[in-house]
Order: sequence, then C-alpha cells, then structure tokens
Amino acid sequence: MSMISNKRRIFLAIALLLVAVSALAQDRFPRPEFESEYVRPTTTTPAPETNTWAVVDVAALVLALSLASFFALKTRSRRQMFGLMAVSLLYFGFIREGCVCSVGAIQNMALALFDKSTLLPWTVAAFFIIPLLFALFFGRTFCAAVCPLGAAQDVVSVKHARIPTWLGRVLGLIPYLYLGFSILFAATGSAFIICKYDPFVTIFRFTGSFWMVMLAVGFIALSVFVNRPYCRFLCPYGVLLGWMSQLSKHHLSITPNDCIQCRLCEDVCPVDAINKPLPDKAPETRRSGMKRLSRLLILLPAVAILSGWALASTNGLLSRVHPKVALEHRLHLEESGQVTGTTLETRTFKTMGIPREDLKAEVAVIQNQYRVGGWILGIFLGVVFVTQLIGLSVKRTRADYEPNRSTCVSCGRCFLSCPKEHQRLKKEKDTLS
Repeated sequence: MSMISNKRRIFLAIALLLVAVSALAQDRFPRPEFESEYVRPTTTTPAPETNTWAVVDVAALVLALSLASFFALKTRSRRQMFGLMAVSLLYFGFIREGCVCSVGAIQNMALALFDKSTLLPWTVAAFFIIPLLFALFFGRTFCAAVCPLGAAQDVVSVKHARIPTWLGRVLGLIPYLYLGFSILFAATGSAFIICKYDPFVTIFRFTGSFWMVMLAVGFIALSVFVNRPYCRFLCPYGVLLGWMSQLSKHHLSITPNDCIQCRLCEDVCPVDAINKPLPDKAPETRRSGMKRLSRLLILLPAVAILSGWALASTNGLLSRVHPKVALEHRLHLEESGQVTGTTLETRTFKTMGIPREDLKAEVAVIQNQYRVGGWILGIFLGVVFVTQLIGLSVKRTRADYEPNRSTCVSCGRCFLSCPKEHQRLKKEKDTLS
C-alpha cells in the first residue's frame, strides 16, 4: 500500500509541475498593450458556402444569358426581356445579395494574375469570363437582362432625358479611368474599390454606411430620369463588354429586315446607342481627312508617353492607398512632428517590434509596383483618349439606322418604334390564328 501511495504522489507531483510550467509558458512573450479605446471584436466564423450554391449560381448565369440572347435576337421581345430582368434582379441582386458580381470580379482576376499566391475561386472566374463570351457572340445581352446593377436602374426608369453629345463623350471616358485604377489597386493588393464603392450592394443587402446609402439613393433617383447612369458613365465591366460586343458575330438589330428610314427610332434609344445614316458624299475631301488622321496618329505615341510619365510620377501619392504605405507615411508624419497624436495602426506597429527598415523595404517594393503600373495605366489612358478622337474624326458611310455595337445594351426598346417590327408581329399573329 505504501509503494502504491508513493507512486500516486510522484504522478500527482509531476502533473502539477506540468500544469505550472504550461501556465508560465502562456505569458513567456509580452502581450500587445492597447489603450482604453480599443474594443476587442467578437470572433465569428461565417458559414462556408457550399459548392452546390456555386454550381447553381453559374448555371443560373448561363441560363439567364441564353434566354436574354434568345429574346434579343430571335423573339425580339421587350416584354420577355423585362420579365427576365426582374427575375435576375430578384435572384442575383436580393437573394444572392449581389455576390458573385461580374463587375467586381475584375479585381479578383487582376489580383490572381499578378499575385501567384492568391487563390481564384472558379465561380468568380466563371462570372467574369462567361458574360464576355456571350458578348463576343450575341452582344451585351448581359447588360440587357442579367446584370442586377443594370436591372436596378432600368426598372425605375421613367423618363429618358437627353444628354448633350459632347457631355456624353466626356462622361464616357470615366469607365476607362475606373477600370484602369481598379486593376492597379487590385493588382498591388491595395484595395477593391469597385466593391467598396458599389452603391447597389447597399440596396441588395439593406445595409451600409450613411454615405453609401446616400450614394445609392442618388443613383436610383438619377435613374428615374437618365437611363442607366452607372452602366453608361461608370461601369468598368461595360468597357470590356463593349470591346467584345464590337466583335460580336450576331447582334441585336433595330429592324427585323430592311430599314425603311422612317426615323421613328431616331431618338427612342435611352442610352443614345443608335447610329444614324451618313451620306455617301463626305462633307470634306479625302485628302483633308487623311491629313487630320495622320496628325492624330502622330500625336498618339506622344500623348501615351506623356500620360504614362505623369501617372508614374505620382506613384508616391497613389501608393498611399496601400495599407503599408499609408502606415509608413503616418509614422513619418508622427516622428517629424507634422501631426499630433497617434493612430491605432501606428501604436500596434510599434508594439509588435518590427524593424522600421523592414517596413520601408516593403514600401519601396510597393511604390516601384505603382511606378510600373502608372506607366502602363497612363499609356492605356492616352491611347484611349486619342482613339476616341480618331473615332470622332473618321466618318464612315452608313445607309441605315444601326445600333452602336459598343454602347448598345440590347434592351430592345427600339423594337417598339419600328413599323417593320409591327408588321412582323402582325404576320406571326395571323399565322398562329
């Protein structure tokens, strides 16, 4: 009995020693100290999305795009298009809360392309690629009745206010800027500005900051009088869809057969995407037009290089969007006495004990990325600007009223104004009866 008791005492002593050592080991390293305003957040683990939902979302996208293309090119029915648009708004907008979003997928694709350690979900890639493929074959039918952002604007559209042509041209350059900067910020791991400033997510999720709610209300109110303002003057994905649509094999047409130039469709398009006929005889000589085109082509590389240099020179300012560059800039301001007080980020950094030189080295790499990205983005914007000027200066003869393949969103409103379309519908009705 005494031997058993001794063994029990030894075992108990060892167990108590291990517990004491583990208790001491928990505080071997000093814990970060935060001032009183810090509130420790409650740790929550979101429920993982099942693969079933991902498959359903992609299948719904393909089905909706197929129906939209069929309604635009075959049945030519604005009513069917509107019904599909309402269903897409309900499902992709309110039920799925605007995610996955083809517009925001631009950023995921850019980050995955430039950061090999980033895992790109196949659903995001599908939502980015599939609408572009449909646009390549059938035009921008994604915009017509599938995109919840466009649907949210279209369903409240009542009056189509006409925007001056020059103003529309100027505002039409904004999507190129938005596309370029969203790719630059995403590729450098700085920010996802498309998602951060998406006004329609606030509507779909019934939540958001005060300023985002105001932005959402502003877009919806503007959409009542100006059809699809976000799609026309801000959407970066619309730029890519427009490029694909210009090359599309099939595209919506205003008339089902021959255009009789009745001019009834001339002003009916809510997004100003109808090209009017141009006379065979040009208002200027061919020689004069060639001279102007030559000047613009000579101007192209100069503008591209100048805009590239200008953006590359602002790498220090632009890179502050990145959290690490912003942190280094704030630390410099505090240490040089240019600002008073500290922030949570600077206090946390000082507590962690990371060498300042390591942070400066990372910042230097990021700023160099912005310098290279600034050159690429500046050249791109310069080419876009001069190309737009070339497009305005080159006059091609056109016999009929045609949709502009780049800006036409295939909404089908032009069908209702075409007398040849009414003849087609009457003939179909008589055949069925």
